[in-house]
Order: sequence, then C-alpha cells, then structure tokens
Amino acid sequence: MKKILIANRGEIALRIIRAAKDLRINTVAVFSEADEDSLHVCFADESVCIGKSPPNESYLNIPRIIAAAEVTGADAIHPGYGFLAENPAFAEACEDNNFIFIGPPSGTIKKMGDKAEARKVMKEAGVPVTPGSDGVVQDIKEGLTIAEKIKYPVIVKAVSGGGGRGMRIAKNELELKAGFRMAKSEAQAAFGDNRLYIEKFIENPRHIEIQILADSFGNVIHLGERECSIQRRHQKLTEESPSTAVDKKLREAMGKAAVAGTRQLGYQSAGTFEFLLETNGGFYFMEMNTRIQVEHTVTEMVTDIDLVSEQIRIAGGEPILTPKQNQIHMRGHSIEVRINAEDHTKGFTPRPGTINALHFPGGPGIRIDSHIYQGYTVPPHYDSLLLKLISHGTDREHSRKRLLRALDELVIRGVPTTIPIHKEILKHPDFKEGKINTGFIKKLGYLP
Repeated sequence: MKKILIANRGEIALRIIRAAKDLRINTVAVFSEADEDSLHVCFADESVCIGKSPPNESYLNIPRIIAAAEVTGADAIHPGYGFLAENPAFAEACEDNNFIFIGPPSGTIKKMGDKAEARKVMKEAGVPVTPGSDGVVQDIKEGLTIAEKIKYPVIVKAVSGGGGRGMRIAKNELELKAGFRMAKSEAQAAFGDNRLYIEKFIENPRHIEIQILADSFGNVIHLGERECSIQRRHQKLTEESPSTAVDKKLREAMGKAAVAGTRQLGYQSAGTFEFLLETNGGFYFMEMNTRIQVEHTVTEMVTDIDLVSEQIRIAGGEPILTPKQNQIHMRGHSIEVRINAEDHTKGFTPRPGTINALHFPGGPGIRIDSHIYQGYTVPPHYDSLLLKLISHGTDREHSRKRLLRALDELVIRGVPTTIPIHKEILKHPDFKEGKINTGFIKKLGYLP
C-alpha cells in the first residue's frame, strides 16, 4: 500500500492522514467546494475537488470518488466514519475497481447493516440479543403479537437504520400502531428501506461498546469497553474508557461475546460491538459498527494502540501488532467530549458560522483532534462537530479534572458551542459518581 485516498473530511480525514504519514504512506484528500480551505486538503500529499457542497454531489458521490482514486494512482481508499463508511455499495465499488477498501468486505458490511440479519448472526454466535422479533416484522398485526409476547415498552427500529432515525418507542398498543406507521415512513425517506423490526425497550440502560481488531491470520482481540451513555437523540456527547459500571468479570464476558461475534462473521478490520447494559449486569447486543468510531480516541489513550494504523495495516494484509488478548492492558482513564457548533439550550440546534477567535488548551494528558482554525467557516452542509477534546489521567477523577481545566482554557468565538453543557455534565454529582445512563441529558432538561 503506497497511496491512500481518504473519502471523508474534517477531523477524521486529518486523523487518517497522520496515521498514514506514520506508516510512510502517501495520501490523497478529496474535498467539496465548501471545503477548499480545509486543513485535510492542506496536509494531504495531493487533493482533488469532487463536486459542489451538498454531500450527494461530493462526499456521497461514489463515481467521483472512484474517479479521483484512479486519476491520482491511489491503491487504497479509507472511508473514515459517516458518509460512505458503512455503505456496502461503496465498498463493492472499491473492490470491483481493484482498490483496497480499508475496512471489512462489502458482504460483511451489508450483513451488519441489516439490523435484523445482524441479530440472527449474533444469536448463532451465542451473543445475548435483546428480546424481540426474529427478523423483519411484516405488518402491524405481527408487531402487536410480538409486543404482547415480550411486554411493553417496545421499540420499533428500521432494519437499515442509524442515528436514531426510523425508531419509535411504544408503551402501549395505541402508541405501537402510530409508531410503526411513522417509523416505516421515516425509514423509507431516510434509507430507501421501510423494513422494521421490534425489540423490548430497555429504559435508561447504559450504552457500552467493545472495540475489536481482527486480521486475516485468525487473530481476534478486544480492547476493552467504552462508556457512551451520555447522548442526545441517540447521538453521543461524552465517552470514556473504562466504564464505572464494568468490572473485570463483566469486561471479560462482554469481550468474549464480541470476539465470538467477530469470529462468527469472519470479520477482518477494526470494528465495534454496541451493547445495552442493564443495572443488574445483563447485557444485550444492539449493533455492530463496521468502521472506525468517532470515540476511538479514548481506547487509544488507555491502551496506547493506534487503531487507525492497525486498521490500515490489516487492510494491507499484515497481522495486528498485538495478537494475543493477554497483551492488552488498560492504563488509567480517558474521557472525550465532542465540541459541536450547536446551541444546546435550543434542542442542540446546529449553528454554522465563522470562527473569529480560537485558543486550544494544552498540558499533560490532553489531546485534541480537530480540523478548525481561526477564520475557519463552519459550513451548513455537514455534521456540526468542531473538535474532540480528550483527557487521560491516572484514574477517572484525575481525568475529569484535567478535562475541566482544558474546557476552561478552550476558546471558540463566532459560533455557539457545546462547551457549556460539557462543563455542566462533568461537574454534575451523578457524573462524578459514575451514575449515568442514556436518560442523563433528558434529566438535565435539555431534551423533551
């Protein structure tokens, strides 16, 4: 592998460029007209404009990305996260045009992207799954029968869903009838696929995910857990590793389940298993992300393993550098906050604009992954993420205090940001005691 085209933008594009440089691999940045002055364009070895600002004319345009790879002589394509990262048609296009896709094969992405099929595969591997339908629910009559069996509340989910779209919670028969209809319509509009399935709704669980690495030599390892319970509308705000709710015994059980699911799939690459964790310690498979995660940083901080470099090396046919589970050690504690250009007092509404003053924090145990700079204009076309601020300390309290100090030093003017709510979260007594779940933000009063 000599040249990687990065089919993405923003901070993840820069993250991939850095990993590639460490591996002495050249990079190609693609960009839309809105991103002409972005840092990933400046720091890549080459760059190609692939279209106008709207994503469907640039970052979601498969033929243009493939053409950019061809004209620049790239031999591999990294999708990052979001956009086309979990699009099996994109992975297949890379395969058909003899480009190395830095991720799992298209067939694996397709299988895990179908949430009903993913549940079936995990059941076969012995991974605990949430009680619910065995596959696609054909109509509301079948849905009502399933709900009666597993008991309310239930949640209706889109088979091709993600990001909270095509999901409805129902606490009774009337809500299920209305929610089923709305979820079907929303899933069709968002994914072009109106198939639904039903699960038991676990109220205010913890959202715990397990990072895995798997190569073509049969090596499969997990790198411990990440706590991702603090969310707004099923989108994460704060992540940490390790979780205060996971002890050594539970970590081994969840890790063993993730490794079993990985082997059942024949999976090769970096990936993440997402689980719901009940207060009694019971956990259930929710989905598998067949890509690098936004929050991969906290795992890197506690394990000192470069996940993006490993992902690239695996795609190039190399074994993972740490092939045995007993070689993985979690050191200290890491917390990440996502700083977005949003007004959290108004439902986390995105607020694009120009950054007219910027100062990044520093000091021991602080990491920043970002693509912004003073004078940078946040475009309205894409995700509102400005930066990821990550702390590492000897323990959770050390890490929390370092992160608060860094948030006090962080200055971003010109657009509203989520800095204030992160300070509020980190100072909250329940957060300090590790008493968090997926209802935390709603409890603060910022969501209906």
